[in-house]
Amino acid sequence: MNIRPILLATALACTAFAGLAQAADTSTTSKAVPYQYGMPLNVNKVISMTEPQTQNCKVITADMKYIDNAGKPEEITYRKLSDACSFQN
Repeated sequence: MNIRPILLATALACTAFAGLAQAADTSTTSKAVPYQYGMPLNVNKVISMTEPQTQNCKVITADMKYIDNAGKPEEITYRKLSDACSFQN
């Protein structure tokens, strides 16, 4: 019995399920609030900070997910210079 086709079919099925899970995860609407200067954040714990990767020094929109002082998860977006600016002269 040749097991290679069974392993290939299993690998393809797992890949398809992983792709569906990622697509479902990114399709949720973001409740991120744009930061405005002077806006109180009341950050108790930062969960994650993400930003798009770029090779150019430019202004980008970054995201921060955090837990506020009331224990409620919040998400905020803010503008900043990309990390590429640190490495360019």
